[in-house]
Amino acid sequence: MNFSEVLKQSNQLCKVSPDGKFLATCVQYRLMVRDINTLQVLHMYTCLDQVMHMEWSSDSLFILCAMYKRGLVQVWSLEQPDWHCKIDEGSIGLVSSRWSMDFSADGRYMALAERRECKDYISVFVCDDWHLLRHFESETQDLSGVEWSPNGCVLAVWDSCLEYKILLYSLDGRLLSCYSAYEWSLGIKSVAWSPSSQFLVVGSYDEKVRVLNHITWKKISEFEHPATIGNTKAVLFKEVERRPVLGTEDLHQLTADTSLFNSQSKCEYLQDEISPLPAQLLVIKPDPDRANPKIGISAMAFSADNRYLATKNDNMAQAVWVWDMQRLALLVVLEHTAPVRCFTWDPSRPRLALCTGTSRMYLWSPAGCLSVSVPVEGSFQVQSLFWSGSGQSLVLLSKDQLCVCYTDTDDKK
Repeated sequence: MNFSEVLKQSNQLCKVSPDGKFLATCVQYRLMVRDINTLQVLHMYTCLDQVMHMEWSSDSLFILCAMYKRGLVQVWSLEQPDWHCKIDEGSIGLVSSRWSMDFSADGRYMALAERRECKDYISVFVCDDWHLLRHFESETQDLSGVEWSPNGCVLAVWDSCLEYKILLYSLDGRLLSCYSAYEWSLGIKSVAWSPSSQFLVVGSYDEKVRVLNHITWKKISEFEHPATIGNTKAVLFKEVERRPVLGTEDLHQLTADTSLFNSQSKCEYLQDEISPLPAQLLVIKPDPDRANPKIGISAMAFSADNRYLATKNDNMAQAVWVWDMQRLALLVVLEHTAPVRCFTWDPSRPRLALCTGTSRMYLWSPAGCLSVSVPVEGSFQVQSLFWSGSGQSLVLLSKDQLCVCYTDTDDKK
C-alpha cells in the first residue's frame, strides 16, 4: 500500500462519481473535479457561497452544490463547464436538497419521482430520446426513495419510515409486488439490491434484515442482530487496544493465499483477535424522545461478487455484521473499540474497508482482518472512506483533509 499527499476538503464534501472516474471535492466555495487515479484537477467551479452539501447526478454528468445559508443550489456540468443552473429559494429558505432521479445501471432508463396534489407519481423516461415511457401514481403515502435493480428491469419504491411498505414496479408501471413486514411503529430504514439483482434486502427499525428473492418477491430469509453472539459457525473478530505488530512472516501468511492484502507499505499492520463464543456485544440504549433514534439497520452493502452482505445495527454501533449469502447465515462479526463510521466493499473483489474515526482503517476479507495505521504527518482521524471504481485505491477523509491509499493490483487474481 502507498498513500498520497494530504489534500484539503471542507465539511466531508468529497465524493467519487457513480461511474468511478472522477473525484469531486469542495474547499469552502470552490468545487474541484479530479481524475480519480492521478488526482489531477480537471475542472474547477466557483460557487456563490460556502458549499454545505454536494451530490453527483446518477449519470456522473452533473454536480449539485447547495448553500443552505443563502437558500441557493447551483448545478454544474462536466460536459459543458461554462453552463450552470441556479435555484434560489429566496426568503422561503432551504434545508435540504437531493437529486430526485435514478438512472438504471445501463443508462437506458431514468425514473423521476415527484409529488403532485399530495400524491406520489413516478415517470419512466427512455434516455436515448427522452420520451416518456410510463407515468403512474405510486401506492405510497410519502415516497422516500426509488432505486433500479442492477439489471434495469425492476424499480424499487419505498415509503417513509412511518409506514413499512416497499413496492416493486416493472418498466411499464405494473405493480409486481408489495411487501410489508409489520404495521406498527417505525418501518424501513435502508434498502439495497444485490449486484446480480437476485436479492433485495430491507433493513428495518426492528433490528432485522429481510431478504426478498427476485422470482416471487417474497421473504426467503430474515437476519437478526442479537446482542449475544452464540452461533458456533460464526467468527467474532474483536479489536483490542494494545497488541503486537504482526511480523513479516505472519502478515505474508495472512495475505499470500488470497492476494487480497498488500504488505509493501511501511505503515503499521495489526491483526484483530478472534474472540471465543458466546460473546456479548456492546448495546447502546436509544433515547426514545429524540428524532431518528439510534436503532435499527442503517447501512447495508453487498460485495461485488454477491457472496457477502455487510450490515450495521445502530444500537450496536461498534460492530459490523458480514453474512454469507450462499448459506443465508452469519459469517463474521467485526467488533471495534469505537463506533463504526463507514464501511464499503472493494468493487473488484470481496474486501471490506471500514473506519471508526481513529487514525486507522480496517480491512476484512475471507483471509482475515487487519487494521492499518495511516502514515501521514500530523493528526489524521479517518471519518469516512470509499473505494475508487476500479478498486485500486481508497479515499480516506478526515475532518478537513483527504488522502488516497493506493493498493497494489499486480498480483490481483
